[in-house]
Amino acid sequence: MSLFSPLTPFILAVVCICVVAWWRNKGRVKRQKNIAFEKRTRSKRWENEDLQDEAQLSLEENVDECLEPEVEIHHIPYSMKHYQKEEMIHRANEFYHLMNGRRSVRFFSKEMVPMEVIESIIRTAGTAPSGAHTEPWTFVVIQDQEMKHQIREIIEEEEEINYLKRMGQNWVTDLQRLRTNWIKEYLDTAPYLILIFKQIYGILSTGRKTHYYNEISVSISCGILLAALQNAGLVTVTSTPLNCGPRVREILKRPVNEKLLLLLPVGYPAKYATVPDLKRKSLDEIMVYV
Repeated sequence: MSLFSPLTPFILAVVCICVVAWWRNKGRVKRQKNIAFEKRTRSKRWENEDLQDEAQLSLEENVDECLEPEVEIHHIPYSMKHYQKEEMIHRANEFYHLMNGRRSVRFFSKEMVPMEVIESIIRTAGTAPSGAHTEPWTFVVIQDQEMKHQIREIIEEEEEINYLKRMGQNWVTDLQRLRTNWIKEYLDTAPYLILIFKQIYGILSTGRKTHYYNEISVSISCGILLAALQNAGLVTVTSTPLNCGPRVREILKRPVNEKLLLLLPVGYPAKYATVPDLKRKSLDEIMVYV
């Protein structure tokens, strides 16, 4: 008696087709996973997707712009102390020397800074000009150790991808001489983290309020904040971690109209702190007189 029936070749053919189809499907799923991973890690090299404002608005929140009723703003007299030439030159040079001592510091003391000082510094940053006086900034001050560590974990995870894939070899090479990498121990050590969010629009009970030139406005505010830190004898390092914004915003429970622009660890420098011996461009390299 034969072990094979007339249907055996047909059955074998069907089995082979099924195996091939399964194998191809498995390969397709794997390729799709790889593509998804590459999209997350590549992110158009060093582009920070969280700062793409208008492209994201329709995806995040269906809101209508609110037209506020026109209310005339009362104008008041303004005057400012007029310094004599010698005093003006002295004050300008004194402030220059103060700011010329500013450095990006990555080694912090754990010594606590009075919160009153931090509040005054934030208040000073809030004096910055803004488009149509919308004041499109939010300063989140973090002192809680567990929250600081969560922020560090998010940033180090994304920064490792940035260094290995997103940033490109030229950028990584330029950073090597500064001895930086994706390890951010100072995010745990510094007594405070100040996270600056730009509000790409305001949220009112009646709809959305446009915030004109929000990124430029917040950037000016950050510059004033850096000067206020230096004036108070504190140090920081400006950090703009790529593609960390959404996760950081989520754990801080910030609304969708806010985008993380800058992260600043703040405190006193550690006794063993060092900084790169960098030289600044001369005046004739940065100033054009017409």
